[in-house]
Amino acid sequence: MLAKIAFAWRWFATAFSFFIFGVGGMTIPLIVVPILYLLPGTKLQREARGQKFIHLAFKCFIELMRVMGVLTYEIHGEKALRDAKLVLANHPTLLDVVFLIALIPNANCVVKGALLRNPFMRGAIKAAGYTINNGAASDVLVAANDVFNKDQIMIVFPEGTRSVPGKCHQLKRGAANIALRTGVDITPVIISCEPISLTKQGKWHHIPASPMHFTISANPVIEVNTFQSSNSTKNARLLTDYLTKYFNTEVGVNDSVTE
Repeated sequence: MLAKIAFAWRWFATAFSFFIFGVGGMTIPLIVVPILYLLPGTKLQREARGQKFIHLAFKCFIELMRVMGVLTYEIHGEKALRDAKLVLANHPTLLDVVFLIALIPNANCVVKGALLRNPFMRGAIKAAGYTINNGAASDVLVAANDVFNKDQIMIVFPEGTRSVPGKCHQLKRGAANIALRTGVDITPVIISCEPISLTKQGKWHHIPASPMHFTISANPVIEVNTFQSSNSTKNARLLTDYLTKYFNTEVGVNDSVTE
């Protein structure tokens, strides 16, 4: 009986949490973005304010879910995250980007252009000046240089989408190209969730039998200069192969062949 009550509470708490997230997503473009634009300062200063606001909002959202018993979490290497320049992370759940932005005050994410059509995400993307990926690799590389020049930390999910639990990760070459073309070292981040939930295949209301426990670990830096040579195409392939094996090993699945 108690287990059923606890499950029902977590279902309600999960629904309430996402309702709050949705309300926040609708409020930001109506209230927060206009205020940020009205405050004096340069475009860079407005962008920094937007990133800090989203950072604090996501931090509060994670704490809301923790207090309500939806999830627990542990962080390893938080200082390494704040000192990073290019963060590459695996992507098992819907909350991965929320956790990373909650941990990094000056985060800049590479997001799909389609998210600009999402009313719950559009405000946050515009307020923080996140990098839009419309499919043109050259545009993302230019944007990445700009992000690093502004001393922001770029977050990239090299799979490009949420992974399938238990399946080999299939990394795109975009992340490797960003690292190689800008000469920026990689801070790899491994995210795990037990029991797994909020996957690409699952629905938010399909909650597990016990609270989700997230473990987020910033691993030692991967130096990109060891992958540099005169053949840029080969470099990207070699680094992508390395990263694919690296992430598959860290999450405990068999290696796969990259594209």
